[in-house]
Amino acid sequence: MKGLDVVTFGEAMAMFMAEEAGPLHKVKRFTRELAGAETNFAIGMARLGFRSGWVSKVGDDAFGKFIVDRLQEEHVNVDQVLTSTEYPTGFQMKSKVLKGDPEVQYYRKGSAASTLGKNEFEKGYFASAGHLHMTGIPLALSASTREFAQVSLEYMQNIGKTVSFDPNLRPSLWSSQEEMIAVTNEMARKANYVLPGIQEGEILTGCSTPEGISSFYLEKGAELVVVKLGEEGAYFQSSAEKGYIKGIKVNEVIDTVGAGDGFAVGVVSGLLEGLSIQEAVFRGNAIGSLAVQSPGDNDGYPDKGKLEDYIKLHFEGVN
Repeated sequence: MKGLDVVTFGEAMAMFMAEEAGPLHKVKRFTRELAGAETNFAIGMARLGFRSGWVSKVGDDAFGKFIVDRLQEEHVNVDQVLTSTEYPTGFQMKSKVLKGDPEVQYYRKGSAASTLGKNEFEKGYFASAGHLHMTGIPLALSASTREFAQVSLEYMQNIGKTVSFDPNLRPSLWSSQEEMIAVTNEMARKANYVLPGIQEGEILTGCSTPEGISSFYLEKGAELVVVKLGEEGAYFQSSAEKGYIKGIKVNEVIDTVGAGDGFAVGVVSGLLEGLSIQEAVFRGNAIGSLAVQSPGDNDGYPDKGKLEDYIKLHFEGVN
């Protein structure tokens, strides 16, 4: 098969977005969209012109067909998306908010994606990609998806590919916070690039500052740590350099979901293109700021032309 620039894996769900503000049980009309941290990443990379692939399992149902069709529309490779006749595709409901974080309810227990296992890992498909991006969500879904994640990361590292890791913590999916911290950190330390949010980083490391969080992962083996600071921007640290990169102020925050995945798209795409760390992190800030100005999880992700224009408008030099 033709090679991929990036590959990722995880669970996608059909998402029903409320068309009116208010609590979910009061809403009468919803719009169906696609949800999933890893699909957000795959779509964002594809829009920037990268050959991205997404690996998972969906049910043999309307939601599963919708997910595959939607990704194909975005030019994401789905050759390794398996179909289960036994387990369904998960879905979620998301409220409409006038500001801040929406209410999200998940219906994902026993989903097809949660049965993805190491026996379904396809070496050739992953080897065709130059980079693996993963999140901490598959680590929490089931024992089998955790094994799939471990095999994927170790295989890509063993053949000399780079790996980025976004913790993307989902405490409700874990049996305990202690297990979440131990397993997430064990995977994070094996990645080249670690991309925690400031609150996630404090939970995972016990450190309350971006510098402390970054040092924690660098000491465990990461090459680069970028800590997301919301509207304030981000902090980065490697063995050779460190610093803060300003955020981009927006006039109105419509929906924050998907901003972190967009940030990962910006950072990873920039690094793969050979940009400086500062430029890559600013690109992450740019896509994150575009994401929060749109209602859907990935509606605001730009194509290459829009991104370049947006950065020219806001970029004043980061050195």
